[in-house]
Amino acid sequence: MSRSPAVNALSSEASKPAPSTSVAGSRLAALNAWVAEVAGLTTPAAVHWCDGSDEENAALVAQMQADGTLLPLNPATHPGSWLHRSDPDDVARVEHLTFVCTSREEDAGPNNHWLAPAEAHARMDALFKGCMTGRTMYVIPYCMGPIDSPLSRCGVEITDSPYVVANMRLMTRMGAPALARIEREGVERADAFVKGLHSIGELDPARRFIMHFPEELAIKSYGSGYGGNALLGKKCHALRIASYQARHEGWLAEHMLIVGIENPSGETHYVAAAFPSACGKTNLAMLIPPEGYQREGWKVWTVGDDICWMRPGADGRLYAINPEAGYFGVAPGTSAKSNPNALATINANAIFTNVGLTADNQPWWEGLDNGERPATDWRGNPYDPDKGPAAHPNARFTVSAKQCPSWSPMAEDPQGVPISAIVFGGRRASLVPLVFEARDWTHGVLVGAAMGSETTAAATGAVGVMRRDPMAMKPFCGYNFADYFSHWLSFDGAGAALPKVFHVNWFRKGDDGRFLWPGFGDNLRVLEWMIGRVKGDAGAVETPIGHLPTPADLNLDGVALTDEARGKLFGFERSGWQAEFASIGEYLDGYGPRMPQALKDEQSRIAALLAD
Repeated sequence: MSRSPAVNALSSEASKPAPSTSVAGSRLAALNAWVAEVAGLTTPAAVHWCDGSDEENAALVAQMQADGTLLPLNPATHPGSWLHRSDPDDVARVEHLTFVCTSREEDAGPNNHWLAPAEAHARMDALFKGCMTGRTMYVIPYCMGPIDSPLSRCGVEITDSPYVVANMRLMTRMGAPALARIEREGVERADAFVKGLHSIGELDPARRFIMHFPEELAIKSYGSGYGGNALLGKKCHALRIASYQARHEGWLAEHMLIVGIENPSGETHYVAAAFPSACGKTNLAMLIPPEGYQREGWKVWTVGDDICWMRPGADGRLYAINPEAGYFGVAPGTSAKSNPNALATINANAIFTNVGLTADNQPWWEGLDNGERPATDWRGNPYDPDKGPAAHPNARFTVSAKQCPSWSPMAEDPQGVPISAIVFGGRRASLVPLVFEARDWTHGVLVGAAMGSETTAAATGAVGVMRRDPMAMKPFCGYNFADYFSHWLSFDGAGAALPKVFHVNWFRKGDDGRFLWPGFGDNLRVLEWMIGRVKGDAGAVETPIGHLPTPADLNLDGVALTDEARGKLFGFERSGWQAEFASIGEYLDGYGPRMPQALKDEQSRIAALLAD
């Protein structure tokens, strides 16, 4: 298989000298011992402990520019920004090669691929043996969440990819402050940090695996340079390992955005929303209110666009932090219409992966709609529309969250923000209305557990296939989904003041195949109704599937909806829901005796109401 020069550079660039070689390591003996063990296995030419400084980053970027791993973009339009082209066979998460390695297979659950820990370690160590010969080994201490937050957790990723170092610097609190926290906490407990070992290997799909060891708080990833597979702080740590930690420590690690909605009275409600990848999380997190709402004084604040860690506070409410410090967003479809805040965020100091290029070296992707045209596609070839899109459908941008115009300073609050509502939503072309509210917490957990969505390009495999994706966590839950649902149910105890739960569907289509709801900024109209339900001053109609608004319950001023749109967006189709709940029952039964009876009872209750 032929590779572009930039891809060949990724396989060879690690052989070049590091910005500096440091062997002093840490004051924490356990960390030093692990780094020495990994160095003994991988046999690098040098070891570099990352401090996260500007000088270190500049040296790494210069190194990658020299060997072609990073290509400079137009400094007039995108200062401080770079393009990276990955291997054409390394462009998305590889769910079929991702394993959860627990002592007992049933603890991983049918929602995960399982391998016995001893076998997994042996397989991975055979791949890692000598893999960094001639390369530099980078040690990356990082913190997921604000450095001083009790909700944050730390990790250390070892990698031979400076591209990973540069991205982790944007995506986490990386470097000296994180190492200091690890050293403080490591004195008192053995689980002070998650151990992540990564190598780009040979970028061979036949020698590519991502192994998670929740019981050991460890990750091993080999053979991929793609973000979700290589940036181990992201999905691997922040969801798969953290979800396991959260269950044992009494909190929730979720695939959710966090957005603050400030009304004209200055009151802000924070909403956490779970959508599968490439289904609009970033767009909602950075939503810009419609003009009428802006004139009235509505504001939207972005706390996080992808991951949410929630913990009960002393008042019984759930408080959330965004464990990430940056955005690893999908570029295609991002435009001045869909997400102007995102577009403004990535105008400088960003790393783009697998986008096209214009003739004057501006990044380009389908849906950008800026009047420019691509000259080069994501593989580095002259753009030919007959040979595919200019940007890969899962092309990405990595950028600091603080560059977002709607970034909320509350993202740095160590105590987190109080969550008023939790929203679930998938990509459903039919049946599911625009929005409905769960009857109570148990019903809300069922709504999340039964969530379905059509697949997108964020993972390898067919696109557009409907699958159950509970809480948008199907690829990310680090243990048995049945136990995960039980954990969710456990929060409904004495003294709890839990958020209301809703379900949305921005993607309902009409008979002509077109979307019925305008989406984008107009989604604030739906959020306004949710906040009204939280406060008790918005109307709804009770149905077997939950509380639905009528068109009169939403502010639809300026929104032109056809009769078909009103009927399908706000309607309830009994026969279709009967079939849906029969399918949900079969899905729950698939998890066997571990499935909590409360969820099965709730499914039966609603199915009976639908049958009346």
